[in-house]
Amino acid sequence: MYIVTGGAGFIGSNLARTLVERGCDDVVVVDDLTDGHKFVNIADLAIADYMDKDELLERLSLDAGFAKGIKAVLHQGACSETTEWDGRYMMQNNYGYSQKLLHHCLDYKTSFIYASSAAVYGGAKEFVEDPLFECPLNVYGYSKLQFDRYVRRLTVGSDSQVVGLRYFNVYGPHEQHKGSMASVAWHFNQQIREDGEAKLFTGSDGYGDGEQLRDFVYVGDVCSVNLWFLENPGVSGVFNTGSGRAQSFNDVANAVIGWHGKGRIRYIDFPDHLKGAYQSFTQADLTQLRQSGCDVEFRGVEDGVKHYLEQIDQAGR
Repeated sequence: MYIVTGGAGFIGSNLARTLVERGCDDVVVVDDLTDGHKFVNIADLAIADYMDKDELLERLSLDAGFAKGIKAVLHQGACSETTEWDGRYMMQNNYGYSQKLLHHCLDYKTSFIYASSAAVYGGAKEFVEDPLFECPLNVYGYSKLQFDRYVRRLTVGSDSQVVGLRYFNVYGPHEQHKGSMASVAWHFNQQIREDGEAKLFTGSDGYGDGEQLRDFVYVGDVCSVNLWFLENPGVSGVFNTGSGRAQSFNDVANAVIGWHGKGRIRYIDFPDHLKGAYQSFTQADLTQLRQSGCDVEFRGVEDGVKHYLEQIDQAGR
């Protein structure tokens, strides 16, 4: 079976869906449905089973037959609230839980592909998978970086596949439950539909209004990267997963406005609470990803946003 943790969440549900659509009938979704709204992401999905995240750890420790039957763990589950400052909770949820899954996979030589984050780079100007450029701005980024460090240290010389994927700004279907943490593409679409205005921050860190730059990557492309590694079990490491192209928030807003054929941009004051804890520029260096052999092509904002909004439109009918 394939275990997808965080499988009712944004990236996890898209990944579980991709596996099912490719003919896998043994996909087990693991999540925490305390927020029951997420069920809609998997309600139409023919998965083999659903399991609570705490139940998974219990089954792994008590049921050897279950453990041996796992082909791969695609670990997407985490607290992704970059504004969450409860460090104890963040480390237990993102770091400690991931450690337990990693040790299981190493014991059984099970492929372990997990979600890291570009948040590990913080305010860096270069985004290369090297400790020289790793300096997170928040405890979420630290929790992801510390697990990457743990993986690097523990897997030296290991013949088990362990892959960390440092996601940049992912957007796409099934993120509506994320609220404030949903992508700007989702927020801009909602704003244009409701009052005809996409609200962008004024300039910061030397960037003009709405000209802060991020590496926006479509969730379908992220799923393709995960599956490429799943199909190439001899490749391990920590890799950037982004488009390799920085685009502005204005680009995203204009793509949404262009799809609707109406709307305008309004700039609002940059929030005080984000000053000093905000990435104004990200752009994945894809050198190591390409050297691994991964040849997944990433679409730009214009194409990705169009595909995303078409999916939303179809689901709304």
